[in-house]
Amino acid sequence: MMLNGRFSRRHLVGLAVTACVFGTSMSAMAASAININGSTTVLPVMQQVSEAYMAKHKDVTIMISGTGSGNGIKALRDNMTDVAMSSRDLKAKEVKDFEKHGMNLVKVAVALDAIIPVVSPKNGVTSLTMDQLRDLFAGKIKNWKEVGGVDAPVVVVGRDSSSGTFECWQDLVMGKVRVSPRALLQSSSGGVVQAVSSNPNAIGYIGVGYLDGQVKGVSVNGVKPGAETAKNRIWPISRELFLFAAGNDKGEVKADVRQLIDFTLSPEGQTWVTKSGFVALTK
Repeated sequence: MMLNGRFSRRHLVGLAVTACVFGTSMSAMAASAININGSTTVLPVMQQVSEAYMAKHKDVTIMISGTGSGNGIKALRDNMTDVAMSSRDLKAKEVKDFEKHGMNLVKVAVALDAIIPVVSPKNGVTSLTMDQLRDLFAGKIKNWKEVGGVDAPVVVVGRDSSSGTFECWQDLVMGKVRVSPRALLQSSSGGVVQAVSSNPNAIGYIGVGYLDGQVKGVSVNGVKPGAETAKNRIWPISRELFLFAAGNDKGEVKADVRQLIDFTLSPEGQTWVTKSGFVALTK
């Protein structure tokens, strides 16, 4: 059974993002340890939240791995992580899979994100319609001159299928049209930024928290990309970001996990959501 939940508060942990360690490292003295795995989009949010939480709770260690939404959800199902970060909701087959394993899942939205199409700052295109965007990623539009750019071939950069951002892009932009099989697939939003920034003919998509001077956000249907238009709910490619945790028959998760999630939803936790470049859900 799927439940939406809010929780009380309390513990956390020293974090490792794939191979990197942030904050306090694990030690034999740690009284509590929480593992977080999943979406590379949600990753910057939980990095910030975790560091702030650990500063208040010296006896807690948080390990964070950015492996993609699908992999985080699988890790939660296999009891390999305490919390799964996801930039998409669960699929019906995943819900059934958790039920089959006797796991009562708790879902909490922690932030709002805008998925933004990006190009190199050297690319002259600044605005696209949703139809043009779909045709570019489908490979139907093959040259930038077809959308007001220079005479150069379009290089499509996408995300791999384990990415929640890929799933949302497919649902919100592509619909029943598939992304071109020639797309250069990246395993993370950071990988998309790197690939697009180094190629003036490339186009990709990232979460708003990854938008910086390395790439240029493209307006869609006349709406400028950014946290503000996402907050006002006028950006056409928006979604909620989630944390998932396994609960008991009453929908109660482990105390330390509950306390971490509650901190994330608190006014202080939500300030870190904003500082991460995303949109807070609470005032």
